[in-house]
Order: sequence, then structure tokens, then C-alpha cells
Amino acid sequence: MQDLIPNELRQTIERVHGEAGRQWLAILPDLLEEFTDRWSVTLQKPFENLSYNLVIPGHNASGAQVVLKLGPPCAELTAEATALRLFAGRGAVRLLNYDSARGALLIERIVPGIPLHQRQDEKTAIRTTAQLMRYLWREPPVEHSFPTLSRWFRALELLREQKPAKLFPMDLVDQAWADFVELQASEPRRVILHGDLHHENILYSTEHGWLAIDPKGLCGDPGYEVATFMLNQLPLNASRSTLRQVLARRVSIFSDELKMERQRLAKWSFCHAALSAAWSFEEGAEHKGTIFIAQVLEGLLI
Repeated sequence: MQDLIPNELRQTIERVHGEAGRQWLAILPDLLEEFTDRWSVTLQKPFENLSYNLVIPGHNASGAQVVLKLGPPCAELTAEATALRLFAGRGAVRLLNYDSARGALLIERIVPGIPLHQRQDEKTAIRTTAQLMRYLWREPPVEHSFPTLSRWFRALELLREQKPAKLFPMDLVDQAWADFVELQASEPRRVILHGDLHHENILYSTEHGWLAIDPKGLCGDPGYEVATFMLNQLPLNASRSTLRQVLARRVSIFSDELKMERQRLAKWSFCHAALSAAWSFEEGAEHKGTIFIAQVLEGLLI
């Protein structure tokens, strides 16, 4: 079992979930036995580059390729399962089974599963992503438990209350919060978003084309959806001017494809960059690179 979980994933689970994470790691062998038996799954080796959950490919009793995803039970995994069920295979991978109380999801495996950035150039990738966004967006159910943008951005509000000025640029936080309040007040509509739709979360399926994986299941302004893509696959070693050009080009293409105001998309991207940096700061993870991206995005708003 020690070899099954990469040390980095183990450390992340303990850092994010604390004692609950350590307890979950202790019972993980039993969980694997329980769900491979319950869902008749034969597992292979876990995927590489795991972030917050253990994700293992395999096949079921009929020979179909599947993915078993296990993590400490939390609202995020429940929202992912609920979003996948809502998307129902249209633009997203199909959910086969899940147990929210135990933190387990069984998902169809995308074959060959090539990430977007490995198959398409930048402009084509943005167009594909914009099309996928329109496939995925759903009107919120009358009653739902999906997180909202207000709940997510509570992290910025808390940071403003704590004022860790020597460790985090509070002028950036204040501006991002002001922009967020403005954007919320003028939102055109609310939909259920993927919430983390970037290059690595869009995979190619021979049978179904481009499909999304790992949704957050977020309720909010459609303009926010572009933000995680904006922060992904950037030339971080490039100069500030080069990075600014890349980000400006992305915003312009998304604006054209989605028929949304360019400045609004740039503001959402800036707000998300500040929020992402705040989350990393909360977890004690590296956040200076994301702050730099946020500062470049802020420059697009002038």
C-alpha cells in the first residue's frame, strides 16, 4: 500500500485534510478491497501526477475500461459526482457509480485520453474549450447543493480580514475582491459550470471526441469558466510582456467564441488568479507564481 500512494499525494492529503486525511489513509486498503469487490473492478497502477485523490484505471467484469477515484469524503467529491450525473455524458466523462459517503467514484475511462494541449495548437484548443463549455453548462436545478462563487470567494474575504501583509500582497486582494463584488452584481445569469476546465481536464476520446473530466460542479456566472484555462499551460519563464501577450490573446479568442465582453472575462481571470493564490497560501503551498500571473492579468484591466 505504501507503494500504491505516491509520497507527494500522501503529504497533500495529510496537509489538506489533517487528522481526517491520516485516518483515511489508514483505511485505504480496506476501501480498495471494498470497492473492487462491490463494483467488480480489476485495477492497474494508479495514474501519475495525482493531486488530491487516488485515481486508478482498470476494467469491470464486462471488460469495459473504467477509472476508480477515491479520496477523503468531502463536499468537493460529492459535487463532482453530482455534476457528472447532471452532465450525463454530454461533453463530459460518464459517471458509472458513486458512494459520496465513502468518497468513491467509478467513471468510464477515456481512450486514448490525450490531453488537449498535446493535440491542438493554442487557438484551436481555445475554440474546442469554448464549444465544450456550451455543451456542459446547465441551468441550476431548483434545489441543489453545488458550491457558489460567493462561497469560493469567501477565501479572499477571510484573507482581507486576516491582513497577512508581509506574506501576501493585500492591494491585490482588495482589488480582486472589489472586482468580484462588481462582477457578481452584474452577472447576466447563473449556470452549473465545470469549474476547472483547463487543458489537462479535457481529454480526447476516439468514440466521443473531446470530453471533460474532474468537474468542480460550481454554480455561477458563465464568464468565470474561462479563468482556469487562462492560468494553465503558460510560459512562466517568459518575460512579463510575453506573458501579457499570451493572456491577452487568450481573452480575445474566448471573447469572440463565447460572445462575451473581453473586459469581463479578463476581470474574472484576474479574480480567479488571486483566489487561486489565496487557496495555495492557505494550504501552505507555493503561491508566488500565481500572484505574478494575477498581477499580469490585472495589467490587462487598465
